[in-house]
Amino acid sequence: MKSPWLLFAWLGVCCYVATSSGAEARSPNVVVVLVDDMGWSDIGCYGSEIATPNLDQLAANGVRFTQFYNTGRCSPTRASLLTGHYPHQAGMGHLDNTIKPNHPGFQGKIANSSVTIAEVLTQRGYLTAMSGKWHLGQNQGTPPWKRGFQLSLNLVAGGVHFANQGGDKGNAKLFLNGEEKALTDPLFGDDWYGADLWTTWGLNFVDVAIEQDKPFFLYLAHCAPHFPLMAPQADIDRYRGRYKVGWDALRQARYERQIELGLIHPDWPLSSRGDNTPAWDSLSGDEQDRYDHMMAIYAAMIDAMDRSVGNLVAGLKDRGVLDNTLLMFLSDNGGNAESGVPGRFTGTPPGGPNSNVFIGQTWATLNNTPFRKWKHYVHEGGSATPLIVHWPAQIASSRNGQFESQPGHLIDIMATVVDVAGAKYPMEHQGHSIEPMEGVSLLPAIRGEKIQRLEPIFFNHENNRAVRDGNWKIVALEGKPWELYDMAADRTELVDLASKHPQRVESMAKQYDDWAKRTHVVVDDVVGDGQTKRKKKKAAGN
Repeated sequence: MKSPWLLFAWLGVCCYVATSSGAEARSPNVVVVLVDDMGWSDIGCYGSEIATPNLDQLAANGVRFTQFYNTGRCSPTRASLLTGHYPHQAGMGHLDNTIKPNHPGFQGKIANSSVTIAEVLTQRGYLTAMSGKWHLGQNQGTPPWKRGFQLSLNLVAGGVHFANQGGDKGNAKLFLNGEEKALTDPLFGDDWYGADLWTTWGLNFVDVAIEQDKPFFLYLAHCAPHFPLMAPQADIDRYRGRYKVGWDALRQARYERQIELGLIHPDWPLSSRGDNTPAWDSLSGDEQDRYDHMMAIYAAMIDAMDRSVGNLVAGLKDRGVLDNTLLMFLSDNGGNAESGVPGRFTGTPPGGPNSNVFIGQTWATLNNTPFRKWKHYVHEGGSATPLIVHWPAQIASSRNGQFESQPGHLIDIMATVVDVAGAKYPMEHQGHSIEPMEGVSLLPAIRGEKIQRLEPIFFNHENNRAVRDGNWKIVALEGKPWELYDMAADRTELVDLASKHPQRVESMAKQYDDWAKRTHVVVDDVVGDGQTKRKKKKAAGN
């Protein structure tokens, strides 16, 4: 045993899992690492200039998905990832403080008609644990310890990076296995940085699983690089000045690097920076310095997060469990343009525990290179995520470093875990009927084989909506008509083909309407015309 806490946790888990069915010794461990508000191109192996050697190494020894999707927003993504259901279906059509009475898609908590991966794997004999950001309805009655996680260190929401953080986040609390703790509790030390804290405690939980001789499921949910942007000063200092070349030159450099890597097709043009984003060369020296400082903080957060991933991998290797661990790394949405073009840059020192920095639209456009739009939207810039899959025991060496271009979605994570763990997805749980899984196992794709997907992939966030069916995608902003793109020829969504293929748009829009009704995006007073309008009220999803 490594600590009195570990002994306490070990005893607690003994009681918790004593009645669970035992898993076979060969059952794989599963680790899901989710980062917050990171764009598709923000790590080195997806084209970034930011140093991410640990993630790059995972990619070199695993598989990178090039067309994997999130939901475009925080809480909906987390609900979809953990349940295998679309967000409204899981009760989380928006953030977990958005509740609409009598609307099952906006419960502000995980729906009783959904189960989590943790609940499924508990019945398979796994130890289930999470550390980091929850944001799935803890204040509404669904904290992690009530949704299958036997061990947890979590925040109710996110945005906390330092033990001595100021502002409203300084009032946040940590919850260790459901027990409220201050950020400065001596149990954690008084000078932690969030990316390190979540990994340290994730490995603590892994130690409990090893003591129990149990396979484990660890959900490690970083707060980085979500605002307020904060990072260790030494990391910020290493990036200061690197961004004075500006977003125009850096977007072009990332784009060219992505083509060189083979990540994107050279026929896909780079999207424009946007009419309301100024050219870098038009800015004054002071403005450029301010923007450089903002992006340096953001880059430092990703750099620190990457180091923590390295510590996680090293910890798993030292414990002798890395080879039989399926590890998946992804982001909850695209780069975040909240706070608009100027961003936000207050507090001293910038990036310290008393600052309040938002990256803004300018750099968010860089984050999502080469795509259009940002977080909130379901154009590629808002909904595309990097997905790295690493599993030494099961990924053939011939697949190491390879790209996987078949489209996938968060709903597929549950189906994948059920598949690899030999688990049984329930029809009922705690007296509630459970809706079927929506996704398909990604295991064939991980092995270089064809995914058995029979249905399109669907999206709705804030009534921005989309359907991805093979190489075709229809997508629309709230209240706007459908656009149509051939994703094989135009992944950057610059050539709208809707007027040339009206029947295809109509057919896919009908699929969307049927899906929206089935998965609780819309309610009875909604008519389906491909734009999902209410008769008397604004569209569901706002």
